[in-house]
Amino acid sequence: MADVMIMNEIEATAGRLGIDLSEVDLDSIKLPPGEDFGVISDDGEVYEDEEQEVDSGFANIIVVDNLPVVPREKFEKLEGVIRKIYSQIGVIKEDGLWMPVDSQTQKTLGYCFIEYNTPQEAEVAKEKTNGYKLDKAHIFVVNMFDDFDKFMRVPDEWAPPEIKPYTPGENLQKWLTDEKARDQFVIRAGSDTEVLWNDARHLKPEPVYKRSYWTESFVQWSPLGTYLATVHRQGAAVWGGAGTFNRLMRYAHPQVKLIDFSPGEKYLVTYSSHEPSNPRDANRVVINIFDVRTGKVMRDFKGSADEFAVGGTGGVAGVSWPVFRWAGGKDKYFAKLGKNMISVYETETFSLIDKKSLKVENVMDFSWSPTDPIVALFVPELGGGNQPARVSLVQIPSKEELRQKNLFSVSDCKMYWQSNGDYLAVKVDRYTKTKKSTYTGFELFRIKERDIPIEVLELDNKNDKIIAFAWEPKGHRFAVIHGDSPRPDISFYSMRTAHHTGRVSKLTTLKGKQANALFWSPSGRFIVLAGLKGFNGQLEFYNVEELETMATAEHFMATDVEWDPTGRYVATAVTSVHEMENGFNIWSFNGKLLYRTLKDHFFQFLWRPRPPSFLTPEKEEEISKNLKKYSKKYEAEDQDVSLQLSEQEREKRRSLKNEWEKRVSEWKRLHEEEKLERQKLRDGEASDEEEEYEAKEIEVEEVLDVSEEVLPLDE
Repeated sequence: MADVMIMNEIEATAGRLGIDLSEVDLDSIKLPPGEDFGVISDDGEVYEDEEQEVDSGFANIIVVDNLPVVPREKFEKLEGVIRKIYSQIGVIKEDGLWMPVDSQTQKTLGYCFIEYNTPQEAEVAKEKTNGYKLDKAHIFVVNMFDDFDKFMRVPDEWAPPEIKPYTPGENLQKWLTDEKARDQFVIRAGSDTEVLWNDARHLKPEPVYKRSYWTESFVQWSPLGTYLATVHRQGAAVWGGAGTFNRLMRYAHPQVKLIDFSPGEKYLVTYSSHEPSNPRDANRVVINIFDVRTGKVMRDFKGSADEFAVGGTGGVAGVSWPVFRWAGGKDKYFAKLGKNMISVYETETFSLIDKKSLKVENVMDFSWSPTDPIVALFVPELGGGNQPARVSLVQIPSKEELRQKNLFSVSDCKMYWQSNGDYLAVKVDRYTKTKKSTYTGFELFRIKERDIPIEVLELDNKNDKIIAFAWEPKGHRFAVIHGDSPRPDISFYSMRTAHHTGRVSKLTTLKGKQANALFWSPSGRFIVLAGLKGFNGQLEFYNVEELETMATAEHFMATDVEWDPTGRYVATAVTSVHEMENGFNIWSFNGKLLYRTLKDHFFQFLWRPRPPSFLTPEKEEEISKNLKKYSKKYEAEDQDVSLQLSEQEREKRRSLKNEWEKRVSEWKRLHEEEKLERQKLRDGEASDEEEEYEAKEIEVEEVLDVSEEVLPLDE
């Protein structure tokens, strides 16, 4: 709110001075050196660090030590050897290799400087050649030139670090104690980023914090809602606090493009990609894993984009994202897909489990259980179908195979975990006998049951195209959109029914629906059947418990649908991919439109996630049974709000009535002032009353045309 107040003050001051802010280019305003007019920048330290880096100008230079000491006649040969080694890594600038010579002995000093076109090439050269063995007596020691400045600043004598007194931090979960039990969301529109409460009772959002140019690309909540992350040219930052959003930590990573949190919020993964000097080379990728609280880099990964391009669902510059996928649970394991292997790391030492990767020939994809350290992996057919495709479940860290299913005539495979890790659905596209077409079925794994039984599910029409699949969160049901557009069918299935506790069964099929996406409520039971993109924002709110439609609606051109973390409200949004009708709508769980907010250049809408409840299942069940007792308080509050809204509505009507009466009074005044003018127009008649005039009918004849015609006489 502080930023809102400051902006209001600026606008008020500009109004007093007669300045039109819309005609002022704020970016062109420069302050005198050293002057901040009392406004301290949050990014001051960042810019200071950046200036120090820019001022050095030596980030693309390396120092290679422990070279042979040779006389002048062997100088050219040694230089050729060094140039051959280092030119394979990147482009060395003209006159970019310099070996100092002792002026007295005319021999080299045993080290050289190499200047590359880019800092990224210099970093690669350092990584690849530090420890390079030229011969038994000469093993290269390579450092960045900029590092020498740091080495020189190390004091000769050790001094104990200053111990700062403990100061308790803010309660970063304070927002969860909101008396109205509301949820927050963040939006980005234009240059502004804003956090708001969803005040559905008052049918409008309530501002929490607003800031212009808060991020340079996007914002992202941490998985438990503790932090809001922003992305900048110099790196990433996280924000939070009890009553406002303060910067809690910065993570230096120049030109960062993507970020990802571990599920428990302990670690932040950042990614950047840098173009090489040689267009034929792949982009240079840098990935850092930070400790969120301390900002310390726990592990970094560097290499070409080709090394990180295997697997994943999407990314930039040919790299799949996220590169590292986290195991469910306590941030203990993370893994990366490689060629013929899965590299699994543990976070105690950030090294490979057993110091080696899991070797799996031709592995195509893998996916972690959301709750347990179990990896599901997919291997396609090999040898032209002689070796079948397979899906395997592997326990980590033992790497024991828990279950395997061989699959034949497989075209493609996709895995879907249920949120509690109870079930795994594998969608399998298979070739027909003629190999000219494919059909789809599902392999359903019951993970928590003995020996992990597997069921095969085929649709009534197995040739139907699968458009979407989604598990019910924390439940036993799933939904499938199948068939041909524009009106596919939607089928609901259950892994557990009263009659068949251990078999999958179909609940119902909805025929001919305008939907291509499924959005389950986080608490299950309710689902939004959405028609996005080509379906122009068709929405159907469906109760799966009762198998009935609660409401149908439309948010024209909607691009996004997102449930709030409690399952009480649904947000639909039209982002800037469309030029018109940008903004968002908030709906109740049963499809009632509560309020609508329009925003030009609308980019993002994200609900703030909630951490898991601290209540035991028994306590939640007890609350559910006694819901009426607990709801009395909120019903009374709802009634008060309803009365308040009714009073506001009455006040609005009174205001409209007063405005109307004011306009009528003004009209009568003007009517009286113009009386003489009207009298002149009536040739002196003074009266405005119509009944004082006598109506007379007057007939007027008028000759319109006269013509003469000579007619011949009949003979």
